[in-house]
Amino acid sequence: MKVDLHVHSKFSARPSQWVLQKINCPESFTEPALIYDEARRKGMGLVTISDHNCIDGSLAIAHLPGTFMSEEVTSYFPEDHCKVHVLVYDIDENKHREMQRLRENIYDLVGYLRQEGIHHAVAHPLFGVNDRMTVENFEKMLLLFRNFEINGARDAWQNECLRDIIPGLDAAVIWRLAEKHAIDPGYAQPWRKNLIGGSDDHSALTIATTYTQVEGATDLAQFLDGLENGAATARGASSTPRTMARNLYSIAYQYYKHRFGIERFLDKDVTLKVVDRFLEPGVHGSVGLAFRLRTRILRGLSRRRATANTPLRDLIRLETESLIRSDPTLMEFAQVGVLNGENLENGWFSFVNRATNQVATHFAGTLLDHVSGANVFDIFGSLGSAGALYTMLAPYFLAYSIFTKDRAFSSQAREALLGNTGQDAGARVAHFTDTFHEINGVSGTLRQQAKLALKTGRKLTIVTCDNGPRVFEPGVKNFKPIGVYCLDEYPEQKLFYPPLLEMLDFVYAGNFTHIHSATPGLIGLAALSIAKTLRLPIYGTYHTAIPQYAQILTGDEAMEDLTWKFIIWYYNQMDYVYVPSRETGRELEEKGLDPAKLRLFPRGVDVVQFSPDNRSEAVAEAFELGDGPRLLYAGRVSREKDLHLLAAAFRRLVTRFPKAVLTIVGDGPYLDALRGLLDGTPTVFTGYREGEELTALFATCDLFVFPSATDTFGNVVLEAQASGLPIIVSDQGGPMENILPGETGLVVPAGDAEALYQALVRLVADPKRLQAMGRAARTYAETRTIETAFEQFWRMYESMPPVDTDAATGRNHGMAAVAAEPMPLLSAG
Repeated sequence: MKVDLHVHSKFSARPSQWVLQKINCPESFTEPALIYDEARRKGMGLVTISDHNCIDGSLAIAHLPGTFMSEEVTSYFPEDHCKVHVLVYDIDENKHREMQRLRENIYDLVGYLRQEGIHHAVAHPLFGVNDRMTVENFEKMLLLFRNFEINGARDAWQNECLRDIIPGLDAAVIWRLAEKHAIDPGYAQPWRKNLIGGSDDHSALTIATTYTQVEGATDLAQFLDGLENGAATARGASSTPRTMARNLYSIAYQYYKHRFGIERFLDKDVTLKVVDRFLEPGVHGSVGLAFRLRTRILRGLSRRRATANTPLRDLIRLETESLIRSDPTLMEFAQVGVLNGENLENGWFSFVNRATNQVATHFAGTLLDHVSGANVFDIFGSLGSAGALYTMLAPYFLAYSIFTKDRAFSSQAREALLGNTGQDAGARVAHFTDTFHEINGVSGTLRQQAKLALKTGRKLTIVTCDNGPRVFEPGVKNFKPIGVYCLDEYPEQKLFYPPLLEMLDFVYAGNFTHIHSATPGLIGLAALSIAKTLRLPIYGTYHTAIPQYAQILTGDEAMEDLTWKFIIWYYNQMDYVYVPSRETGRELEEKGLDPAKLRLFPRGVDVVQFSPDNRSEAVAEAFELGDGPRLLYAGRVSREKDLHLLAAAFRRLVTRFPKAVLTIVGDGPYLDALRGLLDGTPTVFTGYREGEELTALFATCDLFVFPSATDTFGNVVLEAQASGLPIIVSDQGGPMENILPGETGLVVPAGDAEALYQALVRLVADPKRLQAMGRAARTYAETRTIETAFEQFWRMYESMPPVDTDAATGRNHGMAAVAAEPMPLLSAG
C-alpha cells in the first residue's frame, strides 16, 4: 500500500492572510477533492491531507473511501524557539484541538502524542524552518522521535544525509546524546528509527512524487502498524531548486488566477496559455479550433519592436510573446500541452531563462550605450529597470539559496554524528573571468592555473562567457553569451552578457565551495549575485585599472569618478580582494576599499618555457633583429600603454646607437599610430606571436622596455626576466614591484620620455652591466615560479572553511569570521 503522507490543500491559505501565508508556508489553491483524485490516479492506496495546524482539508475528503485525517503541527523547542514540523496521522477533531493547545512546547506535544498512541513523525528534520535549527536541536529530535521523513520538497543531498545518519545510529550514540541533552527517549530501543516519505506538496504540482510504501498492507491499521515497526519504505524523487521555484511561481499564479479570474483570458492569449499549462496542476486537454486559428494569425503578424523607452511590463510581454511565436515546441505546448518529452519543471526553467535573457539583453545594451556615451543620469534609470527585471527571478534565487543552506547544514549534521565521511572534502572553486580566450597577462595566468589544477588534482573550474570554442576544455566552462556589446573605441574588445540563471544552476549543481571573480564586469556581477544567493565566500582579484581606462576612452573625468565608485562598491562586497601589487592596493584603499580585505595575489612565471636557453640567432636573422642592442616591447599595443614615450625615446636612442633595434611583439588598436611614430627607425613589428616563437623572441633580445603607468601587474615583466632580460618600467603601477631596482632593472618616472631615454642610454652604453642584470633577472625569476604561486593561490581556499553558517540566523558570514592566512596584509608590507 502506498500513501503520500505529506500534502497540503487550499484550506490552510485564507485569502485575507495570503501574503503572510506565502512567506510562512504557502499552500495550494487546489480543491481537496482534486488532490484526492490526483493521489488516487498516481496509485496511492490511501489518501490524507496534512495541512499546517488545520484539519479542514482532511475533513473535506473524509467522506471519500480510503482516507484518514492528518495534520502538520508546528511546534517549538522552548530553549531557542526553533520551529519543528510534526506530522500526525489518524486523528480526530478533539485530538487536533488538544495538539493545538500544546504545540508551543515540543516536549509537551511529544508527551501527549505518546500518551495517546498517535502515530507521528518529524517532517524534513534537517531543514531549518525558521533558521534556528542547530546540530544540537537535531540531536534532540533523534531522542524524541522514532519516525523521520524523507521529504520530497527537499534536496536529494539533504535526504541522502538523513539516509546515512538514521541507519548509522546505535545504542552508544543514542545514550551519549541522552546524557548530553538530559533527555530520556522514553521508548524501547530508541536507536531503531524509521524513514517515511512524503511529497510536502504545496502547489498540487508534485502530489505523490515522494511517498511511503508498506508492502502487504491492505488497510489503514496495517499500514500504520508497518510504519511503526520498520516495514515502511520511503520511495520517490527528491526535489531540486527548479522544483521549488516552479512551485512558488505556481502558488502566486494560482492565487492571481483565482483572485482576478484570469481563466477567462486563457483561450485568447498564447502567453497566458503557456504559463497556465506550466503552473496550473491537473491534466490539460487540447485547445479548440478558435485558439489554433488565433495563434496562426498571431504568428503571421509582425510584432511590435521594443525601444529604449519601452516600459518593463510591456517589454517582458513583447519578448515573451516573441519567444513563444518563434519556438514551434512552445506553440505546440500552448495548443496541445505536449512539451516534446521534457518534464515541466525543466521546461519552465528554460522558458523563464530564455524570456528573461531576452529582456536582460535589451537592458544591458541600453545601459552600456549610456555608459559609453557618458550619460550619467540615464545610467541609473537603466540600472533600476534591470534590477526590477531580476525580481522576476526571485523564486529561483530563493530556492537555490535555501537548498544551499540545507546542504551545508545536512553535511554538518552528518559529520557531527558519523564523523568525516570524506564526501565533502576539499575546496571546489569556480573562478569567473571575462578574459580567458583572449591574449593578455590575466588570461595567461588563468590558463596556467587551470593547467596546474588538473596536474595537482585541485578542483578549479574557470567559468567564462564568450564566443570562444564550444568544444570541451578540461577545467573550463564557457557559457554561450545571451548578447554582446562592442565598444566603438575598441571594436575588437567585446563585452558579453552572461546567462545568470544558467550560471547559478551550474555552480549549485557543481557543489562549489568558493567563488572567485577576476572581473568587476558583467560576468563579475553574475559571480557576485551567485555567491550571495548560494551563501558562498567570494574573493576578487583586481587586475585592470578600469577607471583610468574609462577616462582615457571617454575623455570624461566624471566617468572616471563614477567608475571608481562602482569599482569600490563591487570589491567591498568581496570577502577578500587580491591585488597584484602594493601600489594597486594603496590606490584602492585611498579610494575607499576596506584595507582589511586586501591581500597580495601570488603570480609566477613558467621558468621552463621562458628561459635564456631559447636564445636563437636563427630567429634574430628571420626577424632581422641585427647584431646590435636589441630592445623589446611585448604586450597589447594600445594607447594606455604609453608607447608614444617609448617611440620618442627610441628615436633619440638610434641617433646615438644606430645599430639598436626595437622589436614590438603584439597587436592592438594603437598599432597604426605607433608605426607612424616609429617610421624611419629600425623597428620590427612582429604582430601577435605565441609558443616557441614568442619565447625565442624574448630570449634573443637584450633589454625589455615597459613604459605603461596603468598596468596593475605586467606578466610580461616576469616573463622577460625569466628569459634573462633586464627591465625598464615606470614608477606607477604594478610592474615596478616585480623587479629588483638596480639589480634586475631600472625604474623611471611615469610619463617622462626624457627619463626613459636616459635609462636606455645608461644600459645600452654598458653591455657588461646589461648582461649582469640579465643574469640577476633570471635568478630572481626562479624564485617566482608558477608552481610556487599556485600553491600559495590554492592555500587561501583550503586554509579557510567555505561557509560559516550561524545556527541562529542561517546567514553566511563569509571570511570575516575566520583568521586569514594566505597572504600578508598590504599594510604590513
